[in-house]
Amino acid sequence: MTWNEKIIAAHTAVTDQVSHLVRLSSERYFVWQEDGRNDLMTDNIHAETAVTGTTDLFTKQEFDPWSAAFEAALDALGIAWSFSSFQRESDTGFLHYEWSWEVTGDGDDHV
Repeated sequence: MTWNEKIIAAHTAVTDQVSHLVRLSSERYFVWQEDGRNDLMTDNIHAETAVTGTTDLFTKQEFDPWSAAFEAALDALGIAWSFSSFQRESDTGFLHYEWSWEVTGDGDDHV
């Protein structure tokens, strides 16, 4: 599985309300984006490459169960992650969760 197949699978294990890079017109959805790479160099070659990125959950449900479900999906796929932040967006009424993740994959893992 490539890195992007893994990260997509983590999101779709929770819901199909997922977008890459852009917000959806919905009351509850995930948006994910890659933001770089973390390479392990050995003997002047890229021995391992991991893609880094973030996922945002926008919801109007307090204590949204998608949060725990997403973390469980990341764990199940062996994706390293950390919970970055939580805030209430006063202008939209959305609760905004954010995770950072780092994922490796088989095959072509270039960003």
